[in-house]
Amino acid sequence: MAVIAVDFEASCLPQYGRSFPIEVGIASTEGWSRSWLIRPHADWADWQWSEEAESLHGISRAQLERDGLDARCVARQLRAAVAGHEVIADSYFDDAWSRTLFAAAGEPTYLPTRCLAELRLFHDTDRTVLTRLLDAADRQRARRHRAEDDARWLAQVMAGLIAESEMARPAARAA
Repeated sequence: MAVIAVDFEASCLPQYGRSFPIEVGIASTEGWSRSWLIRPHADWADWQWSEEAESLHGISRAQLERDGLDARCVARQLRAAVAGHEVIADSYFDDAWSRTLFAAAGEPTYLPTRCLAELRLFHDTDRTVLTRLLDAADRQRARRHRAEDDARWLAQVMAGLIAESEMARPAARAA
């Protein structure tokens, strides 16, 4: 079964204050991806905005106001897009930003995400193989700190981990 990678970009990192999600991207290990810009919700009006974060992701508040979708719309489309799949992120922050998005959307439940670092598959992979997978994904990444590109990066890493695991399974049974 395909795994969905998710990545959020945010107004700032949590250690700098209350941050809110500004973009979410998803990518499947089967090769498709998409993203949504999120218009700042009224509940987030007094939350922090970091110029440093803006310079990293290149998304301005004006762009979010102009091109972003309502939190309810993003939450609904995001939930529909990942329905029935395991959702993996590369940071624990993504789970918090999912909670923030779905709370603003008035949803009773959020989109739970598991962090790559929690996965046995990640820890069981030989470090040399993992380095090779990470390097290959790095070479394919168009840009960092944009949600869809970062989700594609993680989906590529996950696809490699899954393939390596499946190749190792028959060898382990034969031994």
